[in-house]
Amino acid sequence: MLHADDGCTAAEDGGETDQHQPLILERVKKEADKNWKTVVSDRLKKHCTCTAQKAKSKILGFVPILSWLPRYQCRDWILGDAMSGLIVGILLVPQSIAYSLLAGQDPIYGLYTSFFASIIYAILGSSRHISVGIFGVLCLLVGQVVDRELAVAGYLAERSSVGIGNFSEMSDQGNSSVEIQCDKSCYAITVGATVTFTAGVYQVLMGLLQVGFVSVYLSDSLLSGFATGASLTILTSQVKYLLGLKIPRPQGWFTLFKTWYSLFNNIGKTNICDLVTSLVCLAVLIPAKEINNRFKAKLKAPIPFELFVVIIATVASHFGRFNTEYGSGVAGDIPTGFLPPQLPSWSLIPNVAVDAFSIAIVGFAITVSLSEMFAKKHGYTVDANQEMYAIGFCNILPSFFRCFTTSAALTKTLVKESTGCQTQVSGLVSGLVLLLVLLVIAPLFYSLQKCVLAVIIVVNLRGALQKFADIPKMWRSNRVDASIWLITMATSALVNTELGLLVGVLVSAYCVLGRTQRVQVVELGRAGDREHYEDLSSYHGLQRHPGVAVFKYQAPIYYANQSLFKKSLYKSVGLNPVKEKARRIKFKKKQQQEAAGKSEEKEDASRENDVEAAAASVTLMHDKTSSRSFHSLVMDCGAVLFLDTAGVNALKEIHKDYGELGVKVFLARCNPSVLDTLERGGYYPDGKGGNVGENKMVFFTIPDAVRYAQSLGAPNGNPDSRC
Repeated sequence: MLHADDGCTAAEDGGETDQHQPLILERVKKEADKNWKTVVSDRLKKHCTCTAQKAKSKILGFVPILSWLPRYQCRDWILGDAMSGLIVGILLVPQSIAYSLLAGQDPIYGLYTSFFASIIYAILGSSRHISVGIFGVLCLLVGQVVDRELAVAGYLAERSSVGIGNFSEMSDQGNSSVEIQCDKSCYAITVGATVTFTAGVYQVLMGLLQVGFVSVYLSDSLLSGFATGASLTILTSQVKYLLGLKIPRPQGWFTLFKTWYSLFNNIGKTNICDLVTSLVCLAVLIPAKEINNRFKAKLKAPIPFELFVVIIATVASHFGRFNTEYGSGVAGDIPTGFLPPQLPSWSLIPNVAVDAFSIAIVGFAITVSLSEMFAKKHGYTVDANQEMYAIGFCNILPSFFRCFTTSAALTKTLVKESTGCQTQVSGLVSGLVLLLVLLVIAPLFYSLQKCVLAVIIVVNLRGALQKFADIPKMWRSNRVDASIWLITMATSALVNTELGLLVGVLVSAYCVLGRTQRVQVVELGRAGDREHYEDLSSYHGLQRHPGVAVFKYQAPIYYANQSLFKKSLYKSVGLNPVKEKARRIKFKKKQQQEAAGKSEEKEDASRENDVEAAAASVTLMHDKTSSRSFHSLVMDCGAVLFLDTAGVNALKEIHKDYGELGVKVFLARCNPSVLDTLERGGYYPDGKGGNVGENKMVFFTIPDAVRYAQSLGAPNGNPDSRC
């Protein structure tokens, strides 16, 4: 709002006064805060009252199958669901047996895990396409906990597993809190089931607390780096099975180096039968995977080469008596049917609580990221909190049947989608295939060599390991994301898997903070006659305003970067008000000392001249290499998302310090939250912000602020009347 004494009259505007008045909008007044008793009462009424419609909505939301199954289009969808479910079920058989080896469990438990996860997720999951079951990274994490607890309990790592036994708990006199009176296999699955139960409880609690948003903090580069680093650890852990060596899995940090050291020390004990079998299986499966990938567009379903290899290898091992004649390690007895449910070991929960939390986060993050990716691709939405519930119950309920941790798996999800999956009926079909194996076929895998299972695991790591070839492309695309990937991968592989996830999160957070701290204040110029401003260093032909400097800061101003913001501003402006005030004080003291011996009349005249010279020098300090001067500074805050108390104080200091030098500071394009923070923080001298434009300190647009600043003129008495 301009007045006649502002330097531009209505007559001078040629009847276009409205163009030169700053934009003024009246802020909406917020309602007074309600009494806390009223707030609590309203919340209780909203969340605790129950109606038939609300109850129905809650039940359908918690059990999504009740919502989509009645609308199932059997004629259009059943063929695709049946085909994809059958194919995925067939692929799950060898992979479930193989990955149970990675988790330190007997093969039957891998089949249990895949069966229960497929059924439970079909009932509770909100994604139509993802396949939930055994995932290599989680199996590795579970296996590390199992091996650690076996060592603490006093079991020898090289002891072979024998069947399933009953157990009882009694006080321990050694290192562990309890001593389980059963064999190694029994105790291993007890630890695995307890970890799984604890992770599931974490996930359900996070769902109840509506913290599904935590998945956004795990970026794609972080998860990819973590998975690749874990894949290197998985690959290393399987080499001993490829060579037929019986060496314990090392514990603690730097397991990769410890494992390779043990492998080279025991290389002379290689089982030739296992080595030859491994090489033959690798020679078959690696080209087979390439064939499936190359012709996946032409094939209606991927050829189940893994199942063929398992069948042939089992037959060869059985009739060749590889176990008895050559000492080759085999899967052993795989019973049929289901074991009775059993509670987890409550006394083990404190030992595995921290490990279970990292497992819960990884499992949830992978499941949500995959479900959201395929939901977006096929045009529907998923609920992150419902996914938390679903994957949590996929861990809690199966843990009573001696299963281990599950999550979505990318490879099987891609197979499921490419073979015509429409809904989670596909998961029910996969569960039926696994049920058939559990009830009838499982014992036939008795003679299956462990080295064949290790080959299946190694071949399935191919996709994750191929990420190394993408490093140059990732680096060219985004160096920050590439750095996060490299650091997370290296820490996960070379130091510790769980530590890799934590380091990845911390590095990602540091990169976000670092970006806000590296932002520099830039000077803006006007593009011709248009009221558009851009960075002077980025575009040619931009013009400065006489007497007014316009600057921009493209980050929030808060406690972590407020000091850097002021330094950057002072550097861009070319005038540090703190140093300038100190220079003036020093200058005055020097003059006083020099004039101490002179007469009072001469001293007064000299001081007046010096003060005038110091005041006039303000407009010459902006750029020592040019004659440009300014009397006003406009700060474009359009990119400032928020302020905190430190940020408001920084702006107040800038306004005060420059004001003492005769330089006016104006803010422009502040968003409503920033305006509220400025008002609450006492930025305005009268304590009231009023409407933007009326307070003459903050404006809606840069042109409004520039015109008002030009109307004020220079502080040394030479007004600039241009508007």
